[in-house]
Formats: sequence, C-alpha cells, structure tokens
Amino acid sequence: MTLLAIDFNNLHQILRNLYQEMLPLCGDMTGVAKGVAGLGALFYVAYRVWQALGRAEPIDVFPLLRPFAIGLCIMFFPSIVLGTINAVMSPVVKGTHTILESQITDVQDLQKQKEQLEYDARVREGKAWLVDDEVYDQKMKDLGILDATEKLGMWVERSFYDMKMWFRQLIRDFFELLFNAAALTIDTLRTFFLVVLSILGPLSFALSIYDGFQSTLTNWISRYISIYLWLPVADLFSAVLSKIQELMLKTDMALLQDPSYVPDGSNGVYIVFLIIGIIGYFSIPTVSGWIIQAGGGSSFNRNVNTAAAKGAALAGGVAGSAAGNVAGRLLGK
Repeated sequence: MTLLAIDFNNLHQILRNLYQEMLPLCGDMTGVAKGVAGLGALFYVAYRVWQALGRAEPIDVFPLLRPFAIGLCIMFFPSIVLGTINAVMSPVVKGTHTILESQITDVQDLQKQKEQLEYDARVREGKAWLVDDEVYDQKMKDLGILDATEKLGMWVERSFYDMKMWFRQLIRDFFELLFNAAALTIDTLRTFFLVVLSILGPLSFALSIYDGFQSTLTNWISRYISIYLWLPVADLFSAVLSKIQELMLKTDMALLQDPSYVPDGSNGVYIVFLIIGIIGYFSIPTVSGWIIQAGGGSSFNRNVNTAAAKGAALAGGVAGSAAGNVAGRLLGK
C-alpha cells in the first residue's frame, strides 16, 4: 500500500529534460550580451591605451586581449562555456549515481531476504496464518463448528495484526513521501538556478568586462559549479542513507535467524532515519559550498536549513500525535 502513487524517478528525469530544453534560450541573450560586451571592450581598451599614452609608458597588449576572449566566450556560450563545464562535471554526476544505484540494489535484495526470514519466523512461531492469506484460509476451513471460539480468536488477532501493520505502513509511507519530496525540492531548485545562470550567463560575462565588475565572471563560474554539484552530493547522501539501511537490515536478519526471536514489524528506527534524511537533504547546498566556495549563498542556505528543520519538526509532531491517538485507541480496545 502506498500513500500516493508518484513516480519520483520520472519527475527527476523531467527536470533533466527541462534543463536541456531550456539551454537553447541562451542564444536569445547572446545578442544583447554582445552589444554590452562590445561597448565595455571599447571603454576597457580606450581607457588603458589613453592611460599608457598619458604616462608615456609602452602599451601592454596582453591585458587588452581579455575583453576579446570574453566576447568569444559570449558568441559561443552554449558550446564553449556550458559545454565545457558540463563535460567536465558530467563524470562526477555519473560516478556518484552509479554508487547510489549499486547501493539501492543491495538494499532491495536484503529487504527481500528479510521478508522471507520474517515469514520463516512466523512459521516457527506457529502463526504463519498472520502473514499468509492461504494458510489463514486453510486453517479456518480446518476448524470445525465446535472450534468457533478459536476461530473468533484467530480472526480478532489477525484483524488486530493487519490494522497494526497497516498503520505502521501508513506512517512509513508518509515519511517516505516527505523524504522523496525533499529530494525533489532540491533537484527542482537546482534545475531552476542552473537554467537562470545558463540563460543570463552571457550577460554576466559581458558585465565582467567593465571595471568594478571583474569578479562577476569568477562568481558566475563558482556558483554554477557549486549548484551543479548539488546532484552528486545528493546522490552521495542517498547512498550513505542506503548504506545505513543496509546495516539495519543485516542486524534485523541476524536477529531473525535466532529461533527464539519473534518479529514485531516495527519501523521506528527506519522512520527516524527518514526524518534525518529529510533534514539532511536541505543541507546539501551547504556541503556543496564546502567543495567550491561560492559567495552570496550563505543566507539562502540558512533559510533552507531553517525551513527544513521546521518542516521536519512539524511532520514529526503530526506523525507522533497520530501514532499516539491511534495506538491509544487500539490498546484501549
């Protein structure tokens, strides 16, 4: 049972396609940027030539090539600038995603093994009918009319067990939805920022020609790379969470192999790590900023982290309140 039938992988792929579809819009800004860059190059060269003539100094030609190099980047911005950066960073994204996929595959295999061990544990307990519909139906048929009390007891115990597992799965699905929504939020913000930086990139390059705006060029490059790294950092974070889940599954499987152990189907620890993951996803911009320093993002990171903490606290409070009310009613019966 799932809380909402949402294919988050498909949504992430849509964002990848959106970025590729929006890249051609860089050409619309190239014309404007070339005009701004041409005017800036005129002032840049004239000022330095006049300054050298006024001081009776030889003209240094090499620094005068800077605006022309930037103008060349503006003319072929999608291929020279974006193409080069994306080509360099693409192996990093593919490598981290490969790590995540391999980790997820291991977790899925362990989850299937755990489910089989839980079933075997119920069989050893003599209550396979709690988790197997066929065994339950067969056992109910085998009981006669004189066993009505036992049949009623089995029905009550099976109903209570199903209700308990349904509620636990509901809480788990709720937090998995929040977890996936946090990852999608980060990916959406990343795509939006990259699209804005890509479309307005030629204008940033053109403004960097003017005196006083030279840092615009390095700031644009550092911010673009920093935001581009959000995806590989998110994949590494997801891989770490998957590794933690793998270790948890191995611990549960070791317990299930004990003949005296009776599983309770609790997902409490797993839900705790989902909450940690929700908060952790919103720290990705900060971690990315540690890899390459990009100024101007500290206030954004603080706001995102604060919002994540409040959202997780609200989600935890709602889930805890719901869990307490339902559990109290079930136990009261």
